[in-house]
Amino acid sequence: MKPVLICLLLGAFPLAAQAQGTHAIKLLTPDTALKAAQAALKKCRDGGYQATVAVVDRMGVTQVLIRDRYAGPHTVDMAQAKAYTAVSFRTNTTAMAAETQADKPQSGVRHLPGVAAVGGGLMIEAGGSLLGAIGVSGAPGGKEDDVCAAAGIAAIRDDIEF
Repeated sequence: MKPVLICLLLGAFPLAAQAQGTHAIKLLTPDTALKAAQAALKKCRDGGYQATVAVVDRMGVTQVLIRDRYAGPHTVDMAQAKAYTAVSFRTNTTAMAAETQADKPQSGVRHLPGVAAVGGGLMIEAGGSLLGAIGVSGAPGGKEDDVCAAAGIAAIRDDIEF
């Protein structure tokens, strides 16, 4: 009985959708992720900040992690969490911080493991596709972390546009 049911369910989908068993995606290369991280770290250094920068792929897996020598030990986890949060929720973490305040309907998101609803995590997008995210931790605040992260994305913009 189940094979018949499955066939009936498949019949509900257009033939073109049934023929496509895979989907092609764009991914950041390790070299591109490293270039973004290095540019973000440089921007932080130029501002006088010791920071950690993490770049994750579109699935939230860390590709690159760079910690400046005097960046606090907490910055490693925070940079990764910011990048993971941005890519997982497909939103920059500064916006996420505003939308998950205690009085907002999405406030519970802040309590999920690995989520960092504070500034410093930006999505890396090109050609309408999400490629990954960059997270920065160690500047005096989320606004400054965002500036460093944006510099990392700017450094790879020409490499990722398609």
